[in-house]
Amino acid sequence: MARFLDEFGPVEGTSILDVGGAAFNWELAGIEAPITLLNLRAPDDPTTLPPHFSSVAGSGTALPYADASFGIVFSNSVIEHVGDPQAQARFAAELRRVGEALWVQTPARSFPLEPHLLGIGIHYLPRTWQRRLVRYFTGWGWLVRPTPAQIDAFLAEIRLLSFAEFRQLFPDCEIRRERFLGLTKAFVAVRPRGGA
Repeated sequence: MARFLDEFGPVEGTSILDVGGAAFNWELAGIEAPITLLNLRAPDDPTTLPPHFSSVAGSGTALPYADASFGIVFSNSVIEHVGDPQAQARFAAELRRVGEALWVQTPARSFPLEPHLLGIGIHYLPRTWQRRLVRYFTGWGWLVRPTPAQIDAFLAEIRLLSFAEFRQLFPDCEIRRERFLGLTKAFVAVRPRGGA
């Protein structure tokens, strides 16, 4: 978030759409720009949001906004949750369409630690092996003790992206690599106002 704020420097009049985000990240940043939070479900009590926030229920694959409706579109660790490659392509196209500028982050498939499961290398294995191993060989499996149905739902939802796949989804953006111990842990698609 600090890198985003340094680079984009949103001011009070900069409209921001956060697809899949929450108010607390922005409140910590201390900016007063108008921020729209779009999630599959709206919060239970939208009156708890600060005055410059609005909350909308909707899908990132079919945004209810005109082209270039927002000064900045922001999305952090969401695109890997939207489903198959076609859904990810629709999601990326919608973000690119409604935002003048973009900041979209996702965990890198190449990083050995799968961040949702907290498991080493399990995401490289065939789905049938993952299904058998998730419960006993990941942090998520130990903490949550998921049922077979929960494991299947999780494996159907998460699809991590390679660098080439992410670059293809955001052709008008600079693709940056976030590193940890010299390894790429995440990718960020950045498009400043006025294009890449």
